[in-house]
Amino acid sequence: MIQLLTSPNMNLDGLIYLILAIMFGPAILLAIIGFAVLKKSKKAAKVLFILAAVYVIVSLGICGSMMA
Repeated sequence: MIQLLTSPNMNLDGLIYLILAIMFGPAILLAIIGFAVLKKSKKAAKVLFILAAVYVIVSLGICGSMMA
């Protein structure tokens, strides 16, 4: 079991994709919702865009430090 976990040819591509999805997924979703709400309520759309930007900044700091 230990040899399986410490194998030199482990493929961790899925972990990188998961971290990237956590970094950018919710921000993209918030931006899409913001564009959908933009015609009805500009104030709500602006709040969603700000939340998306703040989420990207924070996630790049946290997840970026984990990837380094």
